[in-house]
Amino acid sequence: MNAKAHGNTVNGRANAGTWIRQFHPAPDAKLRLVCFPHAGGAAGTYQPLSAALPAGLAALAVQYPGRQDRLGEPCLETIAALADEAAAALDLYTAEPYALFGHSMGALVAFETARRLQSKGLPPAALFVSGRQGPAQPQLPDGLPPLTELDDTWVVAEVRRLGGAGSVLLDHPEIRELALPSLRADFRAVYTYVHSPTPRLTCPVIALTGDRDPRVTGPGARAWEAETMGPFSLHVLEGGHFYLDAHIPRIAELITASLPM
Repeated sequence: MNAKAHGNTVNGRANAGTWIRQFHPAPDAKLRLVCFPHAGGAAGTYQPLSAALPAGLAALAVQYPGRQDRLGEPCLETIAALADEAAAALDLYTAEPYALFGHSMGALVAFETARRLQSKGLPPAALFVSGRQGPAQPQLPDGLPPLTELDDTWVVAEVRRLGGAGSVLLDHPEIRELALPSLRADFRAVYTYVHSPTPRLTCPVIALTGDRDPRVTGPGARAWEAETMGPFSLHVLEGGHFYLDAHIPRIAELITASLPM
């Protein structure tokens, strides 16, 4: 791998160094898997998956602004803006084979990032979309309040409804106050997302979901098939919205088997 990340600099490219994290060295990797976090999530979410991947596959993770070591930066409030910045940051990495993986909101950001990179003649080897309805499907539940009334009470209740290890941290007032700005921005990004049916991707799309996810139906997950001219597959694992926390080895196997390693 030609590009090596050290702290917040990557070969002098500040944008890549700010946006991209690598948790485990992989000097002999033949392919990179770029991972996009869920709403309110951060790059560190993908440390367990990074550790579970084989030596030939290097995991990178996207760090959105407004959280963890980027806490002092303003959050971005649209999927388009997140995808624009992520695609620019990945310029350094797309000379070699790569794939994208996104969970929940991250699936939308990964999808739109893939479109941008494909338009540059640099399509991914595959796109993995997890815990998210196809982009043409409703992205948020019926009965949602108007955007102007999307208050903190609703945001916290929705995070708790979806579960996951991070939801219990909202019980601590200090942590909740730090987390709410990024959660508000991310839910606003999902709320305002408008899907365009073109361009379709050319790479394989692999959808993953939990069988008890309250926000993803079977037909909703299968709707990702319409977004690519390439092969499509759907994998349903046991669990809720954050099913992947309990299936890291299995997900690593699925990813590895789906890529040209």
